Amino acid sequence: MPQLPAPDYPDDVRARLERDAAEVVARYPDSRSALLPLLHLVQSEEGHVTRTGMRFCAEVLGLTTAEVTAVATFYTMYRRRPSGDYQVGVCTNTLCAVMGGDAIFEALQEHLSVGNGETTDDGKVTLEHIECNAACDFAPVVMVNWEFFDNQTVDSAKRLVDDLRAGVQVEPTRGAPLCTFKETARILAGFPDERPGAVEATGGAGPASLVGLRLARGEAGTARVVHPRDGGPHDEPQDTVHEPSPGEHLSSHDAPQETSASDPSHPSPTTTRDGGASPRGLDAAGPTAEEGE
Repeated sequence: MPQLPAPDYPDDVRARLERDAAEVVARYPDSRSALLPLLHLVQSEEGHVTRTGMRFCAEVLGLTTAEVTAVATFYTMYRRRPSGDYQVGVCTNTLCAVMGGDAIFEALQEHLSVGNGETTDDGKVTLEHIECNAACDFAPVVMVNWEFFDNQTVDSAKRLVDDLRAGVQVEPTRGAPLCTFKETARILAGFPDERPGAVEATGGAGPASLVGLRLARGEAGTARVVHPRDGGPHDEPQDTVHEPSPGEHLSSHDAPQETSASDPSHPSPTTTRDGGASPRGLDAAGPTAEEGE
C-alpha cells in the first residue's frame, strides 16, 4: 500500500530547523547544493533521517521527496532507522581485515549481542562494519562517531564499547573529543563545535601517515615505532626513541597478524589448511593450464 505523506515537525521544531536551514542554504549559489548538509541537520534532530526530515529538506530546497530520498539512501553516513548515541564502526576493508578487523567485528557482535547495523538494548551503541577510512597505517581501526581509535585489538575494542555504554569518557587516538552522534551530525551540517578546546584538539593524519612527507622535506625528526602487539624480538623499552631509516614503517604493520587469525575460514591461497604449501605455490594467483588464460 502507498505510504501516507510524512507528518510534519512540531511547530517549534520546524521553526528552529528553518532558521538553521536558511543559514546553510545561504552558503551556496544554488540552493539544491545544500542538500547534503541539510540531511545532516535533520539527522541531528532525531538521530536518523526520517521521512519527515526528507520532506522538510524537499520543501526547503524546492525538490521532490524522490530526489531527496535518492541522495539520503545513497550515502551511508545518513541513517535510515533509529540508532545509538555512538556509532561504532569497525573497518573490515582488506588491510584492516587481515590485521584483525574481522576478528574485532565478530567479537563485538558476540559481546554486544547485536548484528551489523543493530543497536544495543540500552540505545547506546550501534555496531557496523565500515569501508576504508584512510587510516591504513594504524590498522585495525575502529571509529566512534567518525573519530579514530587506532591500532585496536579485540580486548581494547571490548573495553571501548563497555566504557561507552557505562558513560565513561573515552578519548580518541587523535582528533576532537568524542560527542554523541546527534552532536556529530550537527557539526557535519556545518555548524561550529562550541565545546571548549574541541576545535584546537581536532587533528588529521597521525605521525605514521606523515613520515613520507617529512622525508621528502629532508626532515630528520625522531618517531617512536609501534611495537608488535604480542612483544617479540623487536621489542625495546618504552622510553627508547628510535631514529627511523627511510625504509622503516612506523606502525603496527611491522608485526601483522597472520591472515588465519583474522579469518580462519579463508587461509592464504598459497597455503593449505594444514599449513603445507599449496600445490600451485606462488603461482596461485594466475590460471592453470586447465583453466586457460
